[in-house]
Amino acid sequence: MSNESNYDPQDIETKNQVEEGIVIEADEASLMDELTQANFRVEELEQLLAASEAALAERKDVEIRAAAETQNIRTRAAKDVEQARKFALEKFANELLPVLDNMERALQGTSAENEATKALYEGVELTMKGFLSSVEKFGVVQVSPLGETFNPEHHQAIGMQPSAEYPENTVMLVMQKGYILNDRLLRPAMVMVSQGGASIDTQA
Repeated sequence: MSNESNYDPQDIETKNQVEEGIVIEADEASLMDELTQANFRVEELEQLLAASEAALAERKDVEIRAAAETQNIRTRAAKDVEQARKFALEKFANELLPVLDNMERALQGTSAENEATKALYEGVELTMKGFLSSVEKFGVVQVSPLGETFNPEHHQAIGMQPSAEYPENTVMLVMQKGYILNDRLLRPAMVMVSQGGASIDTQA
């Protein structure tokens, strides 16, 4: 018999179906492989993105800290310059205090009511007012607290006495005036403080 006598259309169809199934399975396998590779690539990119975001956040934190530190340095430097400017004259101002004290003594030793010393008194008083006005421009202020409440930050109490004129804890006498330079005490005022209350009984 010839080969044509053995031809079976059903066998040919089955063979074609098998071949098509093999092709489909191959295509599916190839597609799955591509999807797997794509998933790996996506995971890799996500990891790179997370690492980049972490590095960016760290860099931003470093920059913020650096900017804050720079600002702190500038603030401290400006404060140091301001302090140096304010108190550069402290030593010089302290040297002027004895001169002011001597002018105070000259005023106490003279009187505007006495014709013999009136000219001297007025001259010293005018000079002292001009001197005080000049040093005030540089932050030096006189502390003369007569009649004020005793302040231990600016006053030094030499003693306390009863007084019917001044209330308790009030400066009733200033023995030596104090001075302040830009809110910093150069020298406290030496004062006598009132105890207030009754006066001393002198009757027998």
